[in-house]
Amino acid sequence: MNILPAVSFDADLIRRYDRPGPRYTSYPTAVQFRPDFGADDYLAAVEASREAGAQPLSLYVHIPFCTSPCFYCACSRIITRSREKAERYLERLKREIEMQGALFGGGRTVEQLHFGGGTPTFLDADQLGGLMEHLARHFPLTNAPDREYSIEIDPRSVETDAPARLAAMGFNRMSLGVQDFDPEVQRAVNRVQPVTQTLRLIESARSAGFGSISLDLIYGLPLQTPERFARTLDTVIAACPDRLSVYAYAHMPHLFKPQKRIRAEDLPGPETRLALLALTIEKLTSAGYVYIGMDHFALPQDELVRAQREGTLQRNFQGYSTRAYCDLVGLGVTSIGRIGDVYAQNCKKLEDYYAAVDAGRLPIQRGIALDFDDRVRRAVIQELMCHAVVDRDAIGTRFGIDFDDYFRTELERLRSLESDGLVEIGERQIAITAAGRLLMRNVAMVFDAYLPPPTAQVHSRAI
Repeated sequence: MNILPAVSFDADLIRRYDRPGPRYTSYPTAVQFRPDFGADDYLAAVEASREAGAQPLSLYVHIPFCTSPCFYCACSRIITRSREKAERYLERLKREIEMQGALFGGGRTVEQLHFGGGTPTFLDADQLGGLMEHLARHFPLTNAPDREYSIEIDPRSVETDAPARLAAMGFNRMSLGVQDFDPEVQRAVNRVQPVTQTLRLIESARSAGFGSISLDLIYGLPLQTPERFARTLDTVIAACPDRLSVYAYAHMPHLFKPQKRIRAEDLPGPETRLALLALTIEKLTSAGYVYIGMDHFALPQDELVRAQREGTLQRNFQGYSTRAYCDLVGLGVTSIGRIGDVYAQNCKKLEDYYAAVDAGRLPIQRGIALDFDDRVRRAVIQELMCHAVVDRDAIGTRFGIDFDDYFRTELERLRSLESDGLVEIGERQIAITAAGRLLMRNVAMVFDAYLPPPTAQVHSRAI
C-alpha cells in the first residue's frame, strides 16, 4: 500500500519553480501527436490489443456544444443555440460509434463511460437517451454497481429533476462545473450561476442514486480574492461532494480567443494566486479531503484514494482516473483514445470530422505510436504523477534496463531538485517530498524527452 506524504506549502519554492510544463494526461503529450498517423495505424493498434487479450473498455464521448462562452474556457467547444446542429452532429457520432463498435466485437465490457464537452447536457433528454441506446447496441454496456458512467453538467443547462432521467439512462457519476460562486467573479467570466441552483442539483443527484459527485473550481480568475474564494470553498465543503478538481486558471489569450475578453488588470497577481492555492489546500484538507495530486481532492472512501493507495491510479485525458488496464476509445470531434501503446485523436474541425464519417472512414487526424523509450518514460512519469514515487529496480526489471545507467543524465538533473527539497533519491526509489507534491509536474519534466523551449508557451504554468 502506497502512503503519500501530506502536502506541504512552501511559497518560496513554488515561486522559483512556477514555470510552464505539461499536465501529463498522456506521455508523449498531445503536442507530439503526428499528422502522418492515421486510421491504418489505429487499426493495427486495435488488432494488437485484441491479440494481447481482450481487456475491458473505457469510452469517452465528446459533445462540443455550449449555448454561451465562458471566457476562461480552454476546452474544445462550439457556441450555438441551434438544436439542428446537435442533430447533424449526433447523426455522424452514431455512425462513428458503429464503426468503432465493429472493431472491438461484443466481448469487451465497457467499465467506464464519460460524456464530456462542451456541455453534454446541451442535448435534451431524448437525444441523450437515444445516444445511450445506440452505444448499448454497439458496445457491451453494463449495469454492474461498480461501473463508472459519468457525465459533465453545467447546472445552468438542466432542470432539477434531470439527475433522475440521467440515472435511468445508466449514469451513476456526475461532474458539475462551478468555478466560483462569487457573483462578481461569475460576471467577469460570463458564467452567472446561482448557488441555490447548483446545491439543488447536488441534492437531486443524491436522491436519484448517483454514487459520486464531483465539483470543478478554478483559482486565479479575475476579481478573485482569498476572502471571496473562502466563501466559495465554505459553501462547497458544506455540500460535501465526493471529489473536487481545483484548477489553476491559465491565461493564454494567444491560444484561446474567449480569454481576450478577460481584463488582464482584473487577474490576481502571483502573490494572490499563491494565497488562493494555500487557502484551498488548507480548507479542503482540514475538512477531511485527501490531496490526490495536481488539482484533485477526494474524500477518504473515494475510489481515487483507494486506487492511489493500492498503486492502480492513472493519469488520462480526464485527469486522475482508475482502471488503467482499460483501452480508451475516443468518440466525437477532437476526442483522444488510447489503445495499448498508441494514442489517436479525431479531427479537430467539425467539417473535417463530418467529411471523414460521411466517407465511411474513422475520423482520426493524428496520433502517435510509442517506441521503447516513450514507454519507459511514460511509466516513470505516471508513477511520479500518480504515486509520487518511482521504484528504480521495478522499472529496470519491467523494461530490461539498468535504470541508473539509462537515466544517468536525468538523475544528475534531479540532484538540484533534491537539494531544493522536492525529491529524495534513495538506493532504490525516487520519492517526491511533501514540499514537492505541488510541483510534481516539475519533477516529471526531468524525464520528458520532448519538452519545448519555455518561449513556446504551449503549456500552462505549474501553479
